[in-house]
Amino acid sequence: MTTTDVKLKTYLNYINGEWVASETRKTGTSNNPANKDEIVGFYQLSSSNDFHQAATSARAAQKEWQKLSGNVRGDYLLKAASILEERIDEVATIMTKEMGKTFPEAKGETARGVAILRYYAGEGMRSNGDVIPSSDSGALMFTSRVPLGVVGIVTPWNFPVAIPLWKMAPALIYGNTVVIKPASETAITCAKVIECLHDAGIPLGVVNMVTGKGSVIGQDIVEHREIDGISFTGSNAVGKQLAYTAVSRGIKYQLEMGGKNPVIVANDADLDLAVDATISGGLKSSGQKCTATSRVIVQNDVYDKFKEKLLRKVEEITVGDGLEEGTWMGPLVSEEQLNTVLEYIEIGKDEGAKLLVGGNKPLNAVDGHYVEPTVFEDVSPNMRIAREEIFGPVLALMKVDTLEEALTMANDSEYGLSASIFTTNISNMLSFMEDMDAGMVRVNAESAGVELQAPFGGMKQSSSHSREQGRASMEFYTNVKTVFVKG
Repeated sequence: MTTTDVKLKTYLNYINGEWVASETRKTGTSNNPANKDEIVGFYQLSSSNDFHQAATSARAAQKEWQKLSGNVRGDYLLKAASILEERIDEVATIMTKEMGKTFPEAKGETARGVAILRYYAGEGMRSNGDVIPSSDSGALMFTSRVPLGVVGIVTPWNFPVAIPLWKMAPALIYGNTVVIKPASETAITCAKVIECLHDAGIPLGVVNMVTGKGSVIGQDIVEHREIDGISFTGSNAVGKQLAYTAVSRGIKYQLEMGGKNPVIVANDADLDLAVDATISGGLKSSGQKCTATSRVIVQNDVYDKFKEKLLRKVEEITVGDGLEEGTWMGPLVSEEQLNTVLEYIEIGKDEGAKLLVGGNKPLNAVDGHYVEPTVFEDVSPNMRIAREEIFGPVLALMKVDTLEEALTMANDSEYGLSASIFTTNISNMLSFMEDMDAGMVRVNAESAGVELQAPFGGMKQSSSHSREQGRASMEFYTNVKTVFVKG
């Protein structure tokens, strides 16, 4: 593996095309979760006034940005994509150092960021309206899509390149300007992405980044008078508070929140495929994905064989620094996240679930936020480890007799983001596709797979029932204008 040496430095806010320090003159520290004593860099602890400056700059730039053709706006995204591609090792290294996922995963995510920019660059030349027949034969009637204006963007730490870009790129191509507040844990990775847009020459004020504590600037993102819409990915509690404020202001909002994603393993499944996908979907990135597999619902006839294969593979997983060769699973992002996962493991044991493997910090994990990949069985649907999002490498095995029982159990959740089934029976596939209450259903594939050109989002408490990515993103980032012209 080739990595790039990164100098320890203080990263600034990006406002109106300039890198500027917060008026507070205070900084936060980004630490490496694989080695908590290693400092990756420093980021700004911003104030409400810093956010005000960013939002005002975005407003001042919006009309001129909107007036550019979609093709011209797309050219900026294409240039940024090429720059990000040239810096892929540097950005992936920073991501691994800040978030903990392995270097190959981080490099794959960065490559996905490149693809997102290129995809949305092409959106600038695609249709953005429809001609509608008028009852007046002497008139022309059509619709066009117009931008919201200034969009506030709040992103989490688990995908610090992909999620900022799958929000910013469509916002920009459709003529909006943006102010982004990334999660503090990965603020430096986000700054590296913004550097690519800056070096692509994007006009002043079109993209702005303000870092800091959500408790200080979080509400500004939705309360500020210059913000016309907000796109948020994060916890349900914070998302619902932002939505409440957005409704009170009458602005558009988009929320992507939690998941408790099931995989169903039917009696006729290819068990090797199901095991590999369950491990990949549930344990990569240490389970820190909203689409990660959490509940594993297995039909009785193949339960023991599936469990045997699963445990054998889980015990082979190497846990360690994501920058080291041979590491399959890195640390959790922070000590707080580690403590949360360990607490849930204790809850599972206290509730009567049987711990099959893992459940502890590895013996060599003195300096990092590591936890062993963990598997429980004898998990009942009412247990907290079967109902609450853990956001860690914890799998809960649940046994059922029939596919109907499996679907009922899979749907018994307040969440509805992603779900998978492993079966070779077409009738099982069709039942699952029809009856599963999730925004994304996948057959013979892991729950965590997402493609950038397809709509992404959940049902029930997993989202605001809007969709991100692909052409579906146009629905949020634009409004429809109906035009009637009579000569």
